[in-house]
Amino acid sequence: MNRIHDFAGEAIGTCILVFFGCGSVAAAVLFSAHSGLFQVAAIWGIGVTLAIYATRHLSCAHLNPAVSLAMVIGRRMNPSKLPAYLGGQFFGAFLAACLLYSLFGASIAAYETVHGIVRGAPESVKTAMLFGEFYPNPGAGEAAVVSSLNAFGAEAVGTFILVFLIFSLTEGCNVGRPDEALAPLFIGLTVTVIICILAPLTQAGLNPARDLSPRLFAWLAGWRQAAMPDAGYGFLTVYVLGPLTGGTLASLFFTSCVQPLMNKKNQNGCGCQK
Repeated sequence: MNRIHDFAGEAIGTCILVFFGCGSVAAAVLFSAHSGLFQVAAIWGIGVTLAIYATRHLSCAHLNPAVSLAMVIGRRMNPSKLPAYLGGQFFGAFLAACLLYSLFGASIAAYETVHGIVRGAPESVKTAMLFGEFYPNPGAGEAAVVSSLNAFGAEAVGTFILVFLIFSLTEGCNVGRPDEALAPLFIGLTVTVIICILAPLTQAGLNPARDLSPRLFAWLAGWRQAAMPDAGYGFLTVYVLGPLTGGTLASLFFTSCVQPLMNKKNQNGCGCQK
């Protein structure tokens, strides 16, 4: 029964955050509804916050394979729970892509017609980006020059920061952490800040489920090679391996370096010794 709760919580939560986040991208691209990167980033952050609040009674509301793997490595979660968490996350993200397409499908087709975009052709990345992510960001302009290694590094660093702060914000021995009821808000703010910095490079995925499931949907919905443009499957390296690497390193760094320092400074396990 617990596995059902875990799967349901991760599926619902991931669906919420991907629906809100990718929905903000769709509104910005199709209707120019948002005037800048910060607005889209803020919606992503709010989506993450609301998704955590909505589902953390069912599961631990990781909503991200990189976070779940980091929790297992950091011994904060039993490895036996990982399949249910990952399954829920990838399913929830795919469901969100289906919902978005059911709402915006006609508008996407109209946008492609007006701009002379043939779905599946290389230029259709401009609409495929509503689902999966690309480097450099198709909307970033000529100033964005991003190699595969650069993109991998951006995703790894961004996820490292996210996971490190999740660990810090929820560590019982960190007297600087917010109240438990406020932790989701600060995690959402962390996502907002990271997106503001990294989105011009890679669209700031930070989450393998958020990228891979909607990308698969786009491939099935007619974008084909435009959804997976790299013949060497570089998108897997950047948007799957990058976040997993960053999250793993953050977990190892926190549990082996930072957490022992916090414990050493504490007087009785949770008090801060001046």
